[in-house]
Amino acid sequence: MAKNLTKLGFLEPKKTVFLLCDLQDKFRPGMRLFDSAVINASKLVRAGKELNVPLIVTEHYPEKLGHIVKELDISHAAGVYAKTLFSMITPEVENKLKEYKNLETAVIMGLEAHICLEQTTMDLIRLGYTVHVAADCAMSRSQEDRQLALKRLAQYGCFVTTSENIIFKLMRDKNHPAFDKVRHFVKEPSVDTELSKL
Repeated sequence: MAKNLTKLGFLEPKKTVFLLCDLQDKFRPGMRLFDSAVINASKLVRAGKELNVPLIVTEHYPEKLGHIVKELDISHAAGVYAKTLFSMITPEVENKLKEYKNLETAVIMGLEAHICLEQTTMDLIRLGYTVHVAADCAMSRSQEDRQLALKRLAQYGCFVTTSENIIFKLMRDKNHPAFDKVRHFVKEPSVDTELSKL
């Protein structure tokens, strides 16, 4: 895919990576929309598996904050990395990304939007990636922080979008070989995460 098409927001599975940031149980009590974000992220992660999009996962300080929620099946992840950096782009993750020679686009989801997601996105842009933020899978403890983060991410040049928009951009055609499986993930609308109120 030509770089200019990527910059227009096109997504191609072979040139895309999913990054799942810190959706850990210890964060659940402090985030009113946490469960909704997990449901939407699950849809996106399952679709990515069917579309052969690599998945990279981080867990922030897991010895104290635990692991990714059990509702998310990340068994196909290319790696699950512990971190103390707020950005997901630790040296280990950056090295893993380099193993995929044709990557141009990163899809990011998780928390918190104004801390880890934002700093990860800044690093991804620095590395030359076009970034899509799955806003219905991106949370902060306060809606104000989330709202301002999504606005800043758009200002940085990211595509701030939804899980279903990403899924259908990756498939592009009802005749895609994975459509019959993926359509079951999108049969029900995504859970509302109050984006319309932001």
